[in-house]
Amino acid sequence: MYLKEFEVRWNDLDANRHLANSTYINYMSHTRMAFLMGLGFDQESRAKHQIGPVVFYEHIYYFREVLSGKPIRVSLEVKGLSKDGMYFEFHHNFYDHKGRNVAHCELMGGWISLEKRKLIPLPEVFLKRFSNISKPEDFRILTAADTRKFTRRPQDLV
Repeated sequence: MYLKEFEVRWNDLDANRHLANSTYINYMSHTRMAFLMGLGFDQESRAKHQIGPVVFYEHIYYFREVLSGKPIRVSLEVKGLSKDGMYFEFHHNFYDHKGRNVAHCELMGGWISLEKRKLIPLPEVFLKRFSNISKPEDFRILTAADTRKFTRRPQDLV
């Protein structure tokens, strides 16, 4: 499990003076990019391969409010990866300064070609790096079907 700590700043808060929804998303994004950079997926290598991550969905569950003045830690676990690396599933947990789990997020995403603007498998050099990370007991091999939570778009329901 990868962990990153953040200082909760006044501009991270909403009108209720607790952590804003958008800040949760920003903290998770920062945690993911730090994790990927640690694997060698830095800006230069992604630009060289013309590849970038995209998010299909993020489901966030809030358990306790987070106030300013105390640090928060955000974890990342790789819960799933397709055989070719095209799809990934990450889970994030948020922990307050006492170690209490205050929020959880399930995220599904993939990799796109920045030239063709379509989903592509991970280049072998990147896929090998994922094989060396620790995986939780419930890690799974993903397929395209796993990326589709909804079979109908909301506009199709009208």
